[in-house]
Amino acid sequence: MGLDVPKGWKVRRAEAADAADLVRLRAQMLADMGRSVGNDADPWRARAKDWFADRLVHGRDFASFVVDDPDDGVVACSAGICDFHAPGPENLTGVRGHVFNMSTFRAHRRRGYARACLQSQLEWFRDETEARVIGLNATPEGIALYRSVGFTEPRFAVLQLVLT
Repeated sequence: MGLDVPKGWKVRRAEAADAADLVRLRAQMLADMGRSVGNDADPWRARAKDWFADRLVHGRDFASFVVDDPDDGVVACSAGICDFHAPGPENLTGVRGHVFNMSTFRAHRRRGYARACLQSQLEWFRDETEARVIGLNATPEGIALYRSVGFTEPRFAVLQLVLT
């Protein structure tokens, strides 16, 4: 890990101290997707910060990677988590990975930071987990990046139900 990115910046594994930055980037990502994210005082942000901080300290089935700007701090990130399912013929461990929270602040886009975070995330899945099937939800802006590293559409439609 610690891949070189343009201008000598480094991608590194996130630490608990990065939790607030992961939430800021998450808010940017959600806003880019047309979601209402409110302001810094919204309760979801405090809960998300606690969630990230806890997993960054205790979650051996979770990792996040960030890119630091020498002037602006953390400007890009990814996160990944393992999901546990029953084993099957194509996945003997039943462990699946999920990439999420891929986000780069607008002023820092098109510099390779998202790709660097994603590559580090995939290395983590490969080297430190049993997950061999990795999924993600792609936005129109990100789909080319994901396809360029080998992501394809699943064989079966993915559906969801939101319980109220």
